[in-house]
Amino acid sequence: MKEQIFIGGAWPYANNKLHIGHLAALLPGDFIARYFRQKGAEVLYVSGSDCHGTPITVSAKAQNLSPMEVAQKYDALFNQAFASLDFSYDLYTATMTDYHKTHVQQFIKKIYEHGYIYEKEEDELFCENCNKFISDREIKGICPVCGSETNGDQCDHCLTELSPDMIVNPCCKLCGNAAVKKKNKHLYFALHKFSKGIQKLLDSHKNSWRQTTINETSKYLKQGLKDRALTRQIDWGVELPFDGFKDKRMYVWFDALMGYLTAGERYCEEHGKDFWNFITDKNTKCFYILGKDNIVFHTIILPGILQALNPQIQQPDMIIASEYVNLGGTKMSKSKGNLVTVEELLENFDSDSIRYFFMYNNPEKKDTSFSVNDFVDIHNKHLVGGYGNFVNRNLSFLLKRFGGELPKIQIDQNVQKYVQSAYKTIGELIERGENRAAVEEIFNFIKYCNKYYDESAPWTLYETNKAEFDRVTSNCLYLISNLANISSPLMPKAAAKVKNMLGVKEEKWGEVNYDPSIVLKDVNILFNRVKLDEVKL
Repeated sequence: MKEQIFIGGAWPYANNKLHIGHLAALLPGDFIARYFRQKGAEVLYVSGSDCHGTPITVSAKAQNLSPMEVAQKYDALFNQAFASLDFSYDLYTATMTDYHKTHVQQFIKKIYEHGYIYEKEEDELFCENCNKFISDREIKGICPVCGSETNGDQCDHCLTELSPDMIVNPCCKLCGNAAVKKKNKHLYFALHKFSKGIQKLLDSHKNSWRQTTINETSKYLKQGLKDRALTRQIDWGVELPFDGFKDKRMYVWFDALMGYLTAGERYCEEHGKDFWNFITDKNTKCFYILGKDNIVFHTIILPGILQALNPQIQQPDMIIASEYVNLGGTKMSKSKGNLVTVEELLENFDSDSIRYFFMYNNPEKKDTSFSVNDFVDIHNKHLVGGYGNFVNRNLSFLLKRFGGELPKIQIDQNVQKYVQSAYKTIGELIERGENRAAVEEIFNFIKYCNKYYDESAPWTLYETNKAEFDRVTSNCLYLISNLANISSPLMPKAAAKVKNMLGVKEEKWGEVNYDPSIVLKDVNILFNRVKLDEVKL
């Protein structure tokens, strides 16, 4: 039976351009998806633009646009960016689609019928100047834990999950007036009822989830899970399918988290597959790819929603949560404007180079810093001087000296053992979510190839010992073929170029070889050297 893999990439807010923090957090999802497809697994990889909630309305007001116009604008930019970076989503959709809204409403009705949603009147912050209740993202004040300025939902500094009533000196972000409390009626999700199931989930993954993920999840479980408001007093979002709540919309995080299900269901529906059989099958392994500020939503709220909707839905197996990418030691922020966008990267570098750099320097276990100097240095050393140089000097030599004819296949046993071992090691690392280590092993493969070439010195053999030249070159072509194949999930464009030149047609996670009947017509340069002073960032 084929492996069954579900991968959900976190949904970026459609209120600004994608930046390199988003990229570092989401790239592992595509790396993992491509690996499992190459391995022969049945993969369903979905995501989309998070188009609802206060961040969109705040951005819309600042740009003098409607929330729909803002969401459409950035959703289009996201689609373009992901396509340019060769993300291989089976479906990238948006929470503003009618399909998503209709199906989320159906899910909420089921959760209500199962007894996990109730009504509650509570004190809520109200701006008398704006004459409206203000949502968590419309509130600014002081975090009660660390003393930093914060929104009303989560402190960006200490990552404490907050509620508006916890904020010290709350003010309306829209006008600056101090907020007052007024009674308001909301729907609540009975999250506390799932404490035991979520604790069991955490306990079963303490050897596979990253330490930050374990720590953040443990913190909330130790504090005791509190029920979460399902509704917000806003007019942009998914409408509630219940009488008495027509003036409210669904809290954006419930909406977006259920997007994994609506996206999966929609893709399968359009391709004649049964999503619910897939996602409830015990053989299906679920990966969720996100940034560390979204951990609790995926390790606590999402599991609660899934259990409330249908206990048979497979819970998260792997939470691939990345730390932050900083600029000059400071966390990037849309609101502060200190960020490098994906669009800017693509104007300066090719997609394979971008993918390689942000996976090689992925912030898996601690924050990393981005600098143009580092990017250019790694691109030129690893990809131009390592990967590209190994391919070019072998193939160009054959084209120049032998008219592009390739030697018959004759592979040394020790070279073959190294290649077989590399597939095993790298595959195991990817499946454990240790993607940075997997990419380091790919770089080790590049170094092995160049060392073999330098020590064998085929350029000294072609006139004096043609048989030995053919043997060494055959091994080099075998290494090139497998370097392309093993790095295909990471750098798909370069891999496709190499495979096309050498006639490698097999799609699998395991050793492949060149076609000796191929005659090289030309040799494509894989990576162009980048000059630091020509980079405009």
